[in-house]
Amino acid sequence: MLIASTRAAVLPGRFHSLPLLAVGDASAATARAAGFALVESAAGDSAALAALAQARLPPGARVLLASGRGQGHALATALRAAGFAVTRRAVYAARPVARLPEAAAQALDAGRVGAALFFSAETASCFARLARAAGLAGRLGDIDAFSIGATAAMALQELTWRQVRIAARPTQE
Repeated sequence: MLIASTRAAVLPGRFHSLPLLAVGDASAATARAAGFALVESAAGDSAALAALAQARLPPGARVLLASGRGQGHALATALRAAGFAVTRRAVYAARPVARLPEAAAQALDAGRVGAALFFSAETASCFARLARAAGLAGRLGDIDAFSIGATAAMALQELTWRQVRIAARPTQE
């Protein structure tokens, strides 16, 4: 059984015949497009994925947790606590940029941004750091920040936004 917090599509074809539990609908769609046939979405976050694994798999099942480098530790811990034999493998690495792209910095500085979307706590923390470094932290008061979850929202609290809104469900929609 495969459990994918994100981007399982990068796994080689020999894994495509295995059932895959995906963290969300976008990850599930990407896995299907890459050739995985047996895919089910937790339609949520890592807690929802752990709950789906507990509902679908027998105790003691062996699972491969495919995640990003530096990610998936809490999910692996939760799965092990539920009795699963977990092998965690990083299948990709997200690397933050060194500074805000010039077009983004100009749009923020000119007040041309009305909303900003944050799909992870790591992205929110990186943005906060880059906005401060660019001297733009004070230019966010007219922008609504939308976060995929509470953890990402917490990372945004150190900046002054018009408002920070948390998605009702951790999906892009």
